[in-house]
Amino acid sequence: MAESKRVKAEEAEVNDPILDNEALAGAEVETTETVEAVADAIEVEEPLDLYSTADDQLYLNSNGEFNWDAYEAVGGYSDDERKKLDKVYDDTLSVIAEKEVVDGTVVSLNKKEVVINIGFKSEGVVPVTEFRYNPDLKVGDVVPVYIELQEDKNGQLAVSHKTARMFSAWGNVNKALETGEIIKGDVKCRTKGGLIVDVFGIEAFLPGSQIDVKPIRDYDQYVGKVMELKVVKINSEFKNVVVSHKALIEAELEEQKKVIMAGLEKGQVLEGVVKNITTYGVFVDLGGVDGLIHITDLSWGRVNHPEEIVQLDAKINVVILDFDDDKKRIALGMKQLTAHPWEAIESQLEVGNKITGKVVMLADYGAFVEIAAGVEGLIHVSEMSWSTHLRSAQDFLKVGQEVECLILAVDKDERKLSLGMKQLTQDPWEGIEGRFPVESKHKAKVRAFTTFGVFCELAEGIDGLIHISDLSWSKKIKHPSEFCAISDELEVVVLELDKDNRRISLGHKQVEENPWDVFESVFTEGSKHQGTIIKKEGSHCIVALPYGLEGFCLNKNLKKEDGNNLKVEDVADFIVIEFNKNLRKIGVSHTATWKEEEAGAEASKKPRTKKPTEGAGDSNAVKAVNAQVEKSTLGDLSVLANLKDKMDGKSSEGESAE
Repeated sequence: MAESKRVKAEEAEVNDPILDNEALAGAEVETTETVEAVADAIEVEEPLDLYSTADDQLYLNSNGEFNWDAYEAVGGYSDDERKKLDKVYDDTLSVIAEKEVVDGTVVSLNKKEVVINIGFKSEGVVPVTEFRYNPDLKVGDVVPVYIELQEDKNGQLAVSHKTARMFSAWGNVNKALETGEIIKGDVKCRTKGGLIVDVFGIEAFLPGSQIDVKPIRDYDQYVGKVMELKVVKINSEFKNVVVSHKALIEAELEEQKKVIMAGLEKGQVLEGVVKNITTYGVFVDLGGVDGLIHITDLSWGRVNHPEEIVQLDAKINVVILDFDDDKKRIALGMKQLTAHPWEAIESQLEVGNKITGKVVMLADYGAFVEIAAGVEGLIHVSEMSWSTHLRSAQDFLKVGQEVECLILAVDKDERKLSLGMKQLTQDPWEGIEGRFPVESKHKAKVRAFTTFGVFCELAEGIDGLIHISDLSWSKKIKHPSEFCAISDELEVVVLELDKDNRRISLGHKQVEENPWDVFESVFTEGSKHQGTIIKKEGSHCIVALPYGLEGFCLNKNLKKEDGNNLKVEDVADFIVIEFNKNLRKIGVSHTATWKEEEAGAEASKKPRTKKPTEGAGDSNAVKAVNAQVEKSTLGDLSVLANLKDKMDGKSSEGESAE
C-alpha cells in the first residue's frame, strides 16, 4: 500500500513550490538534483500532478515543458517595455571589482560606524575612527573607499576608507614629486633630526635642515601647525617620503641673493643677524644672503671662541671685506669698524722700552704676550733665559701670567714685536774672569753628550765643554755616555776661557795628577806583570794590566813555552817591551817571559831607561803596591804618588851612601 502511494516526478526540480516543504523536512534525501530522489523518500496519499490547473496547462510547450516566457508575458508588458525596465533596474546597480577604489556617499553615521552607499546591492560599513582626520563628516559627503570583498562570510560588502586614502595618498605623493606641486602637511610630532608630517594620510619625514634656510633650534614650535611642503624624495621599497619646506623659499631667496649681491661693495657697512656660530667663525644673515666673519676678523685681540664676542640672533654691524659673485660667498669683518689699537700705542713701542703684558698663548718655540688689546709680541724661548739648553716656553711661563719684558725689535709695517725676558737680569758672562778663572776647580752638571765630548753647566747660562780626551787619564772612552750620565755632577778644571765667543773648555781628568808619571816608573821596559787577555783585535790582543791599565800584545808574542798560544781570558805573566807615556801605550809579551835571550835581544834594540834590579828596594815597593791594589781597577792614585816619593827617597839614600 505504501509503495502504491509513492510517486516519482522525473522532470520537476526539488525546489519547485508545488512540493510540500513540511514533508521534505522529515525525508532522507540522497540527492537534490531531481524530484525522482525526493519521490522515493516521500509518501503521499494521492499521485502528484505538477500542472493540475487549466491555467498551468497553458504554459506548457509542445514537449510538455513549462514555458517561462509565456508565463512572464501574462503581466501585461511587451518585450520592448520589459527591456526598458531591465535597463532602468541595471542602471541602479554599480558594477564593482574587488581591490579597487571607488567613491561612495555617506548615508548615515553614528559614534561607531559610518554607512556608505557605493551603488551596490548592499552598503558598506566603515569604523568612524577612520575619519578622525575629518571631524566635520556628515551625511551626503562623498568619500573614497577601497573594495576589500564584495561579500564577506555574512554576505556583507567589506570596504575601507583608510586603505583608500593610502592608495590615493601614494598616487598624490608621486604626482607631487613629478610635477613639483606644493602640498600641505599637518605636523604631528618631532623626531630625531626633524619632524613627522601627515601628507595625504601618509607620515612623511621633514628633516631639520629642510625646515628653514636658517638652523632651527626648537622643533617643538612647529608641532600642530600646517606647513606648505614639497616632496623631494620617495623610497617606494621602504614606503618612505621626504618633504622640504626650505625648498619652497630657496627660489625666492635666490632672487633676493642676486639683488643683494648686485648691490654689494667692498667696505660697505651692513646690519645683519647672527645665524650660526662655529669654532672658526660666525655666519651672518644679511637679509637673504649669508656672510662669514672669520674668527680672526671678530676682534683685534686674540679670540679663543666666537661666543666670547657675539651671541645667536644678535644684530650686529659688519663691513664687507670681499665677495664672490659666482660662489655667492661674502667675507665680513667686525674689527675693521674700529681703529687698530697699534696706532694708539705706537709711540710707546721703541726698542729698549720695558713693557708689561699678559701671556695669551704658549708654543714650544715661545710665548705670545698681549701688551694691549690687539697688540701682541713674541718672547722666543731663547730670550727667556740666559741658559743655552733647549727648553720649551712651558718651563718658564703659564697662560694668563703677567710678565715684564723688554722690546728687542719692532716691525711697524707688519706690526710685530720681538720681546725678551732675560735682558732684565744680569748677563752671567759679565765678570766671568773673576768667577771662573783658568785652572780653577768647580762642580758642573752634565747637560748633553756629543761624540766629541760632554757639555756641562757651571751656572745658569754658562756652559763648558769637556773634550772626550780630558775625561780620564787611563780609560779609553769611545763615547762620553760610557763615562757618565745626564744630570751627573762632575768635578772640573777650567782649561781655557773665551769670553768674546762665550766658550769655556773644561777638564775632568786634570782634577787629579797624571798617574802616567807614576806608571812610567812602575811599567818600565823589562818589568814583569800579571795580566789577563780580554779580547783579540786583528794582529794583536788587549791585555788587562794592574791599576786598570790595558796593554797590547802582538799575536806572535802570545806563544807559550809548550808551543800553544794564549787564549781570551787566560791569565799569564807578561814582560813590558814598550812604554809610551804621551800616547798612553804599553806593549807586552808573554813569550819573553820564557825566552830571555829573545826578550833581551828585543830590549837591546831600543834605548832603555834605568832598570831596577831584582830584589832591590824599589822592586819590593812595587810588589807591596800590587798586593794592596785590585788589578781590575785604576787603584788609589795617592798610593802611586806615595810609591813615587818612596822610590825617589830610596834612590837619594843610595847616592848619599856612595
